[in-house]
Amino acid sequence: MQTDFEELFYQAEDHYLQAPEIDKVKTQVSLLGERLETYKLLRDQEIAIFQPIADSLLKAFPQETISLIEKAIKHWLCVMRYGAMAMLLNNPDFFRHRLLEWLTDIIHAHEMVTIEQHLYELLEVSLQEKLDGHQFQLIKPFLSQAQTTLLDKKTPVESLRVGETV
Repeated sequence: MQTDFEELFYQAEDHYLQAPEIDKVKTQVSLLGERLETYKLLRDQEIAIFQPIADSLLKAFPQETISLIEKAIKHWLCVMRYGAMAMLLNNPDFFRHRLLEWLTDIIHAHEMVTIEQHLYELLEVSLQEKLDGHQFQLIKPFLSQAQTTLLDKKTPVESLRVGETV
């Protein structure tokens, strides 16, 4: 959110905003309102979104302990909460720095990628049911960022090697 308005505010230091700049402010305020409504819906519907996911995971992974399933759900509750805040702020860096950097190692260390990939897929379906298309598109980039970062089966060393040239 700060970056959305920051440039416009700096421009206003030496002059009043002109019509095109005011239009930018109006657009940003409108987008902020949409993101805020989506944020509130995610907050208010958290249990309704995650309860069916928890039930499905218990059925899909009967061999796993309940504590492992709970841990996976807690991970994705954190993903949703931080993703929703990053969406509200319109700041993917906030999301990456606050959550993804430390959570990735935990998921891979506990070998939970399979469970968490299934959880991600269920979450995406659940969100498509609870949100309208535009709201889903607001949160989707953060979910995709989490899915790519957390559930990529390559180790960090392998990921670096992919981009290297010989």
